[in-house]
Order: sequence, then C-alpha cells, then structure tokens
Amino acid sequence: MKFLNRLFVFLPDEKEQETYQEIIEGSRFRGYNLWLLGFAIIIACIGLNVNSTSAIIGAMLISPLMGPILAFAFGISINDAALKKRAIKNWLAMTIISLIASTIYFLISPFDNNTDQLLSFKNATIFDIALAFFGGLAGFIGVVKEDGTKVLAGVAVATACMPPLCTAGYGIATGNLNFFLGGLYFYIINCLYIGVATFLLSRFANYHVSLRKSNTITKTANLPWILLILLMLIPGTFLAYKKWDEQLKLQKSKTIEQRIIELEDKIIKLESKNG
Repeated sequence: MKFLNRLFVFLPDEKEQETYQEIIEGSRFRGYNLWLLGFAIIIACIGLNVNSTSAIIGAMLISPLMGPILAFAFGISINDAALKKRAIKNWLAMTIISLIASTIYFLISPFDNNTDQLLSFKNATIFDIALAFFGGLAGFIGVVKEDGTKVLAGVAVATACMPPLCTAGYGIATGNLNFFLGGLYFYIINCLYIGVATFLLSRFANYHVSLRKSNTITKTANLPWILLILLMLIPGTFLAYKKWDEQLKLQKSKTIEQRIIELEDKIIKLESKNG
C-alpha cells in the first residue's frame, strides 16, 4: 500500500498562491489572451472551411478558452466568489465573441460546403464527454506542474473547444440548426466536463486558497451544476448509441454485399463450366 501511495503521489510543484495567480492570468479577457482568441477563431474557421486538420490542431493549441473554464471550476472548489464571477463573465465574453466572429467569417466566405471537419464537430457522444473529463484532469495537472506546457498543449488538442464553437457559428451563418445545436452542445459538454475534472482534482489536492470555505455554500453552489452534468449526459449517451447502431448496420450491409459478390462469382464459374 505504501508502495502504491509513493507511486501515485500527487504533490503540486507550485505553491498554492502561485497556482492561484496562474489560473487568474489564464482566465483574463485582455492582452495576449484577446489576441490569441482572435487568431484561434480565424485559424479554426479556415481549417473547418478548407478541411485542414493541421489548421484545426493549431487553433486548438493557441485557443485561450480553457483558461476561464479552469478558473471557474477552481473558484467553485475553493469557494472564491470573485474568481467564479470573473471567470464566468470572461468565458461568456469569449464564447459570444467567438460565435459572432465565426458567423461573420462563414457569411463572407466564398466556400459553402459541409467538410469532414465541420461534420466531425457536429455530433458529440459519450466518448467525447470521457475525453473532456480525462483531458480536464490532465489539464489541471499541467497547471499545478512547474513545467506543464506540454501537458496543457496535449489537453488543448484532446479537448477541442474552439472548433465546435466555430461549427456553431457556421450553423448560424448558413441557417443550419443541426450544425448550430450540434456544435454548441459539443462545445458546452467539453467546457462542462473539463470543469468537473478540475473541480474534483483541485479538491483531491486540498487547495484552500480562499478563506471563505464553507460546506453549506459548497453544497448549495454545486447542486445546479450536478443536475446540469446529469442532463448533459442524456443526449451524449443517445448519440453514442445511435453511432454504434449505424456501425452495426454498416457492417451488416457490407456482409450482404460480400455475399452477393460471392454468389456472382459462383454463377460466373458455373456459366464458364457449362459453356
């Protein structure tokens, strides 16, 4: 047991106050974060528009959208009302600006086609929820780790935030409700489960930066989020089942096609023998 404890020990490299300041800086809606948001929106829109995987990955890497998500979840964990308020305000601002900017881009873009990249960010499933959750766990480790840049970069790619948001913008621009709702749902579940993972791991690490810690406030503040998490699981589970059912049907159709080909080969052989 002691061996396992030593093996899986979770000791943050930074002091609590250093982590707290780093999270605050990452959630700010000004300066370099604002510039990065603009660049990420343009790169993501172009990548979705021309079906460029490398552009999509680039947008994921530089997008600052994860900062306010981590800050909000951390604020809930330590009961910091000011941090929660600032984080949700900045997250909403970034989300709205990204939606407006991506909508404008797709309105003026000469291309109007449903690329594979756009389609891939239209339907989120239970597997995407799992990706967001474990990505959130890794993301928080990247924050508390002294040199966690590579970890955060990997998390940014795994838990895509900007591409599905721009997909929702494409839905608005083209009047396609499926793309809008699908992209927005994909984006929200990613944000939500990154936050859940951050909350759980920060509690596990026993962060107590805020002096206003109260069990009563924690339970009251977290109840709506627990209900929202459970509700968000329902469409994700349904979409996962639907995707699985489509795969089964595809496999069955392939089997039938193979049987037809085999029968045709037998007929050809019989005809050649009789001829």
